[in-house]
Amino acid sequence: MAPSNFTHGLMGVNLQMDNVTTYSLWLSIITVCLAVVVSRLVQGAVSKIRHLFNLRSDPVQQSYWARNGTVIWPWLKKNLIYAPLIRKRHNRNITLARLDMGIIPSRFHTTLLTLYILSNVAYCCFINYKSCNKAAIFAELRGRTGHLAFVNMMPLMIFAGRNNALIPLLRVSFDTFNIFHRWISRLVVLESLAHTFAWMAGKNYADKMMGEQDGMARALRGNSFLIWGLVSLAAMVIIFVQASSAIRHMAYETFLHLHQVLAFFAFLGAAIHGHKGDLPLTNYVYVTIGLWFLERFIRWSKIIYRNFSLSSSTRVTVEALPEACRVTYELQRPWVLRPGCHVYAHFPTLTWSLSSHPFSIAWYDTRPTPYKTLEDEKLPSTTQDLGLPLPSRTTTSITLIMSKKAGMTAKLHAKALASPSGIINIPGYVEGPYGGLESLHSYGTVLLFAGGVGITHQLSHVRDLLQTYNDSTSAIRKIVLIWSVRTQDAFDWVHPWMTEIFQMPHRRQVLKVLLFVTKPRHAGDVVSRSTQVQ
Repeated sequence: MAPSNFTHGLMGVNLQMDNVTTYSLWLSIITVCLAVVVSRLVQGAVSKIRHLFNLRSDPVQQSYWARNGTVIWPWLKKNLIYAPLIRKRHNRNITLARLDMGIIPSRFHTTLLTLYILSNVAYCCFINYKSCNKAAIFAELRGRTGHLAFVNMMPLMIFAGRNNALIPLLRVSFDTFNIFHRWISRLVVLESLAHTFAWMAGKNYADKMMGEQDGMARALRGNSFLIWGLVSLAAMVIIFVQASSAIRHMAYETFLHLHQVLAFFAFLGAAIHGHKGDLPLTNYVYVTIGLWFLERFIRWSKIIYRNFSLSSSTRVTVEALPEACRVTYELQRPWVLRPGCHVYAHFPTLTWSLSSHPFSIAWYDTRPTPYKTLEDEKLPSTTQDLGLPLPSRTTTSITLIMSKKAGMTAKLHAKALASPSGIINIPGYVEGPYGGLESLHSYGTVLLFAGGVGITHQLSHVRDLLQTYNDSTSAIRKIVLIWSVRTQDAFDWVHPWMTEIFQMPHRRQVLKVLLFVTKPRHAGDVVSRSTQVQ
């Protein structure tokens, strides 16, 4: 058969082996997910038993849970699951010439990613090298790499979403899924490049055998199938370069929106490329695009529902603090908030785009909302309505602490500071809540660590644990909060909330706060007379 027959269509492509690789990839992903689900069920059962056992136990009885019943699980935690890849620090950044090149994954994440990437490499190597026609070998490699790129697009898209259904199911954080999203994205780009180079090598070989010149240029001229494939590849290559940590951190908002536009063209080009060539698994790309739109529809539906009503919208109050802002949102509808949640804050008047930034919820309140005057309220329409009690009304407010950095937070702080009162009201809305996957109610002793503005994540846990202790619904007996700050100005950020916490019943016998000021102005500023706050 002529070599030119292997440069287009499915001639020479091993569809049977391609399908095997598809099933193998999905089997590996599903196996890992099932293993995580089983481990979470076991952990949940143990947590429930510990919770029930410790509710009425004293600290001596609770010490039973401090001893490991087996050496296998602690060893796995220490050396694989919770272990950093190298040395002792987690989330260590790779730096090159003072540029941030990204975060090194943990040992467990690295193991999973290595196995997944090596399996893709192995599938690409399962080719019939015994074929006498070299063009057939190039065609099989072209089909295999393109097939794998299409397959990997779906988990790439699933792992990128904030509303990923696997997050609450597996109780795995969005940050972890984001790590897998980045590495699978790089894998898709490399497989797409290999797919293109295999086609070019096969085309070049066929042209040599047929004695043709400029065959590649003639093949591209007016061929929408190949042109849209190149559009998709070009978008992927730009994303590959643009998404590097050094470039991403230089201008994050620009990166984010350019990233989304490029991703859209990458998927669109791949879909048209597959449709024009009637390629297998083109439906995978259609589903991926559908998931892309669905995730954004869910996000904006939540934003509109939770921040806007027919008569008003979420009210935002910003108070300038030393090197930070206290931002309070009065929400339009009640939220179900858990300790450790975070939200994405939007300020349309401060940024040129619809960008959002994640912040931990430092405090939240639900209080009754008074009724308006009779002139503003709807009067009863029937005689039966006159005897009914007024329905209860509540308003939920959440407060964030935004440390002043570059970009949006610096603009927000400057705008609030320019106000005579240091307090302003601006348009804004929030997306969320996200996170808060873990409960600490089953533990007798809880140690909470925070550095700087990271105290916002721990305050909700402290408040929740003290409240459940007073309600006798948690096993907590001792809370130790360790907070490290540069200057004592950071105390102003959380002063009203810490005052409220210190006034809670049984606080003295449960809570101990250790403060570390690394750059005090005076030595006397870090001396405490309290035994509960040091």
